Amino acid sequence: MFDYLTLPKRTVKPRESGITHVLDKGSSLQQVRDLIEVARDCVDIVKLGWGTAVVTPNLKEKVELYQSNGIPVCFGGTFFEVCLRQDKLEEYLATVRDLGMDLIEVSDGTIAMDEDDKVALLNRLSKEFRVLSEVGSKDAEVVIAPYKWVDSIKRELDAGAWKVITEGRESGTVGIYQAGGDVKEGLLDEIVQAVSAESLLFEAPVKSQQTWFIKQFGANVNLGNIPPDEVVSVETLRLGVRGDTLLTFH
Repeated sequence: MFDYLTLPKRTVKPRESGITHVLDKGSSLQQVRDLIEVARDCVDIVKLGWGTAVVTPNLKEKVELYQSNGIPVCFGGTFFEVCLRQDKLEEYLATVRDLGMDLIEVSDGTIAMDEDDKVALLNRLSKEFRVLSEVGSKDAEVVIAPYKWVDSIKRELDAGAWKVITEGRESGTVGIYQAGGDVKEGLLDEIVQAVSAESLLFEAPVKSQQTWFIKQFGANVNLGNIPPDEVVSVETLRLGVRGDTLLTFH
C-alpha cells in the first residue's frame, strides 16, 4: 500500500541483524495472540523474563503459541542462574528440550561465574542450541572496565555464542547505561571498535535508548528487552516514520 515511500531497507526473518528481542513479563495467552496479530513479522525472539516461567500455569501452551507462529522463545537469564546455583543445569536443559526450545540464554549478571567455566559451558551448549550469552552486571555498583567488556564478549563469541547481550536490565539503568538511563557512549565506542555490532544484542527497553542505537548503528541494529506493547513503535523508529528518527533516514 505504501510502496511509493522510500524507507530504510529492513532485513527479513529469520534475521541475523535487525533483531527485535521482546521481553514477556507474564503476558496472557490472549495478549500473546494480540501481539502476534499486530507484530508477528517484527518479533524475532521472545524471552520469558527472569523467572516468570516458574509461575506461568500455561507455560507449554504459551511457548507453543509463540513457536507455531515462527517466534523462538527462551527462558530469562535469571532462571538459568537459579538453576545453575542449585546445581540443576541438567534438569534445566531437559525442560528446554521438552518445550522444544532451540534458544538458550547464558547469564551471570547476578551470580558469580568463573569466566573459564562460562566459556566451557558455551562451548558445550552451542553444539546443541543457539546461545545468547549476556555480559555485564545487574548490580549498578559494579563497574566493569571497557577492556574487560571487550575481552569477555570476544571470548564468548569465540566459544560459540550466537549473539552477546549487553546488560541493561528491564529498567535500562545498569550495564551499558548510566543510572539515569543515558548510554555510556565511551564504553559502546570501545566495544564496537573491537566487535561487530551485528554480533551484539543491545538491551534497550526505553525509547530514548532505542532511538540512540538506531541513529548510531542504523535500522538493522539488534535491540533487546523490548516491551510487547512497544514492538510496533520500535519498528517505526527503524523505518524513520516516527519523529525521533525521521531526519536520520529522510
